[in-house]
Amino acid sequence: MSTRAAHLAACATLVALIFLCVAWELWLAPLRPGGSWLVLKVLPLLAPLFGILRGKRYTYQWSSLLVWLYVAEGAVRAGSDPGPSRILAVAEIVLSLAFFGAIVAYLRSSRKP
Repeated sequence: MSTRAAHLAACATLVALIFLCVAWELWLAPLRPGGSWLVLKVLPLLAPLFGILRGKRYTYQWSSLLVWLYVAEGAVRAGSDPGPSRILAVAEIVLSLAFFGAIVAYLRSSRKP
């Protein structure tokens, strides 16, 4: 995968993950009707956003560790939450793993010899 393709994939999956988390906790399947404070889980994803969009290698490196929190949360909620929340949890896992894969591809392709 080229550096540009990996960068675009990382940007797209991170933005999609942010939108999924916000929509999930405010409208699609919130813990409480009308939304919940769990929407604040998106704040850590906003920290690397501009670094990822600008292609900062260091941001890619530490984001590869951050994304595992969302894989874990998705796994827990996929196993415990009922109904539509379970589907959203699986989507969170898929987006998180896709983001991690794009990070790894970007870091490998942008590595200096």
